[in-house]
Amino acid sequence: MYTVTANEAKTQFGATVLKAQREPVQINKNGKPVAVLLSVEEYQCIEQLKLELIKERMLRAKDALKQGDLLDGQAVFNRLINNEV
Repeated sequence: MYTVTANEAKTQFGATVLKAQREPVQINKNGKPVAVLLSVEEYQCIEQLKLELIKERMLRAKDALKQGDLLDGQAVFNRLINNEV
């Protein structure tokens, strides 16, 4: 991953955006990572993967419900968050 300082990202914004079209750009401030600049395509891919993961977890929860494994709503969300479903 290409890395720039926050100041470089600010002063060379156009070049940084062009670089992000080819690979993610990590932006550091005071030597610590604070942001990542992605192309729209990369961002959409990540969002699609997140959606697929949620759908898969919901299907598992649905299967558990069919088997009589009844949980309250909070318990279901806790399982989803902890990848237990």
